[in-house]
Amino acid sequence: MTHASGLGYWGRVVGLPALLVLLTATVLGSHYETNDDFSITLLLRGRTAAAPVTNLHLYLHGWAWLLARLYQLAPELPWYGLVLYLLLTLALVLLTAVLERLLQPHTSAWQRAGLLAAFLLLAGLEHAQWFNYVRVPLLLAGAAVLWATRQSGAPLPAARRWALPLGLLIFVAAWAVRPSAAVLGAAVVAPAAGLLGGPGAWRVPAAAAVVALLLGLLVQLTRSPEAARYRRLDVLKSEVLDYGWRVPAPRTAADRLGVRAVAQWAFGDSTLVNEAFFQRAYQPKPRFVAERLAGLLPAAAQLMRDYFPLLGISALLLLLGSSQPAATRRRPQLYVLGLVLLLLGLQLGLKLPPRLAGPLLTLGVLTQLALLAAAQPWRPPAWQRRLVLPVMALLVGAYGYKVLHRRQVLEAEERRSLALLRAQLGQPPPAVRAVVGAGLEAAFKSLSPFRQYVPVAGPPWLLLTGWPTLDPSQARLRQQLTGARAQPEALRRLARRADIRWLGPVPPARSLPETHRAGPPELPR
Repeated sequence: MTHASGLGYWGRVVGLPALLVLLTATVLGSHYETNDDFSITLLLRGRTAAAPVTNLHLYLHGWAWLLARLYQLAPELPWYGLVLYLLLTLALVLLTAVLERLLQPHTSAWQRAGLLAAFLLLAGLEHAQWFNYVRVPLLLAGAAVLWATRQSGAPLPAARRWALPLGLLIFVAAWAVRPSAAVLGAAVVAPAAGLLGGPGAWRVPAAAAVVALLLGLLVQLTRSPEAARYRRLDVLKSEVLDYGWRVPAPRTAADRLGVRAVAQWAFGDSTLVNEAFFQRAYQPKPRFVAERLAGLLPAAAQLMRDYFPLLGISALLLLLGSSQPAATRRRPQLYVLGLVLLLLGLQLGLKLPPRLAGPLLTLGVLTQLALLAAAQPWRPPAWQRRLVLPVMALLVGAYGYKVLHRRQVLEAEERRSLALLRAQLGQPPPAVRAVVGAGLEAAFKSLSPFRQYVPVAGPPWLLLTGWPTLDPSQARLRQQLTGARAQPEALRRLARRADIRWLGPVPPARSLPETHRAGPPELPR
């Protein structure tokens, strides 16, 4: 069936990705990979802030305003999950459209349908089952660049004319979710630009790079001093807690209290945790590179265990490309080498969690195939072609077991998180004006993007731990509750009130001021 035949094409390119996301969400179940997403929804809904937060400063530029407004219009609906899963589906549709055109010269319509379904299962299912918002900009930006590049060589003039502006518009939508992730996603697929489209196809990734620079400059110039401070503290926090670049070296008693607070993700007290404190109380980690190098082999083994389907497809593509002339087959081989170096670099210098590794390998395998298929004319030997369907079937079968096992693990984690939330929160009495707690973020992991776990309305939560304690909205919440923006004074005033509910490992109200001066409370591990 050709592109113009309509129903078959749209059924494969749009229907298969939409069906995958729908069945994953309704049958297998969708769960948050980390506690980040649920924490974001609480801010957007105004449950952990004085009012719905419409600007998250570091990510969801514009999207935060839209989501906060949607929650105000219909607070009972899971808008965060609905909007981001719609963007995820769009990314999978664009990737499927690219794959469809790559396979079209070599396969029948039924063969393409089977290969597209297998690819979506192996490369797309994880993103819908084990969700994190960072997956969306990585996949969407890479898909936008690949699709626009491919469309620039389309036979129809209208398709070529609209390819660049539409691709850039989708890239901007991805950039607004998480700028750094969108740039990384576009960079991973950029090597295929000159080979996928017609003359001037290189303009797509070049234009995306220019747009990213301009948008970054705009955000930088319009960022408020409060947001700029938040940005700098977030970077310093990540150097210590996320990447392990720096280790504690406190000089004073106040430094030691600050180090304890940072270790417990308690950033609300700016008298303890501030830029000068990070510069003074931490030093570069000795033997950082040696430790990371020693951990590369276990990390590589973990990556192979988690992503054997995508690595298996990559190996199959290398085999199929071995029959090409030497000058032609070097392109995909060099790309695979570059992708491996990128993954190693991320693992060495930063970190490579599934929310990065999965999307990068998804985009990488599709780009490898694009580079392989760019050689014309080319037809692998019959024995290699006969390997494709059995290998794909074997990978799908083995991955099916992994998916079912992950479903059991995530459902069990969701039940534990829900039980912890219910035990901690319950239904606050009508007289309670605010909930103050610490360590609750432990219950935010593995929850579903499509369920409402907390009441639509109720007293605000002032959380003392977790990355949102860095958000500028927290000072406004403290001022609303107590009249004081600074956390030490706000907690002292809250400790004298009877209409505050204390949750988690927070000491009793009457002893809070003394305990606060002694340092942050110990949290459960």
